[in-house]
Amino acid sequence: MTPHTALRLHVPEPTGRPGCSTDFSYLSISPAGAVRRPPTDTAPADTADLATSLVRVLDDDGKAVGPWAPAMHPERMRRGLRAMMKTRVFDARMLIAQRQKKLSFYMQCLGEEAIAVAHSMALQDGDMCFPTYRQQGLLLARDDISMVEMICQLMSNQRDPIKGRQLPVMYSYKRAGFFSISGNLATQVPQAVGWAMASAIKGDTKIASAWIGDGSTAESDFHTSLTFAHVYRAPVIINVVNNQWAISTFQSIAGGEGTTFAQRGVGVGIASLRVDGNDFLAVYAASQWAAERARNNCGPTLIEWETYRAGPHSTSDDPSKYRPADDWQRFPLGDPIERLKKHLIAIGEWSEAQHEATQKELEAEVIAAQKEAETHGSLLDGRVPSAATMFDDVYKDLPEHLRRQRQQMGV
Repeated sequence: MTPHTALRLHVPEPTGRPGCSTDFSYLSISPAGAVRRPPTDTAPADTADLATSLVRVLDDDGKAVGPWAPAMHPERMRRGLRAMMKTRVFDARMLIAQRQKKLSFYMQCLGEEAIAVAHSMALQDGDMCFPTYRQQGLLLARDDISMVEMICQLMSNQRDPIKGRQLPVMYSYKRAGFFSISGNLATQVPQAVGWAMASAIKGDTKIASAWIGDGSTAESDFHTSLTFAHVYRAPVIINVVNNQWAISTFQSIAGGEGTTFAQRGVGVGIASLRVDGNDFLAVYAASQWAAERARNNCGPTLIEWETYRAGPHSTSDDPSKYRPADDWQRFPLGDPIERLKKHLIAIGEWSEAQHEATQKELEAEVIAAQKEAETHGSLLDGRVPSAATMFDDVYKDLPEHLRRQRQQMGV
């Protein structure tokens, strides 16, 4: 008998990347403008090469090149740049507020601002986003969402629109197409696919946009969602934000070192793209392509956004324990704000003076919003929604047993 070789279980390294911690050689990067742009009705199998290459528009000189370069008016680009800057300023102020114990918890999207902001600009009113806790740019890119109200939610104060029922950063804005955030991993994706299926069944033109992190793709909800999206040709965009880290664990814990996450979409019959998530114009172009595909009944699209989580996973995380402090500066795709700024300056539509003035203006705007929100209370002073609100917004007509309980509370 031939002796069997002993089997060994492969356990991925819990932290760190292949090779040196600041070596990004594992990241396959295509030159700007080199990746083809197929028609939106292309067959999913024909996007296999797009799931391994990297869609990029902005080159090192700040020029927009290649077939994916969108015909975007400079004013819209300026709006996008301002929204990214606003998101970064907002994050920085809220991080300080958390350290001051005015709110209990916060999660930044530092380095990832282009993904949410540019994506939001490619969607239409009535479309529904099912975000994770790092897409605040979807809201901050809009003019109809009050920063004061967002900060009240973060502080769980008397003006919190969710009445203290959600963790900070877990916003909910039906009017803005922003589905209530869930802290549970991957649950938003099947919800988004189901919402998109319902839209198609009703004969509507609205589409869904689902969001998930690279680590959460290891959850079964993600794979079930891909199957349903493929089988029912759901009008949905499935956004996989690959910021290289899942809390303190590198993407390899979800199998990201052996293949791209975009290839998982192609494998189940979904058109898939791998895109430079720090390239504002590439994000907008890819989002527009996927949205048009969904709206024209051509099926779902999975997009893997390559970016980098520049800050900690949350205020509860210490990234210095698992990566060098200057890792973000070494990331080859650069800073999304600086790249769009460079492009606008190159085409004569922006200047350093404008950038500096806008920065100061946004800082003042965020500080003013924070001060106004704090007039309604913060975690420091205990001015929180009344306990009586626990009985609200559940039943149209309050059942008798709950009515008695509320009376027992004296409210």
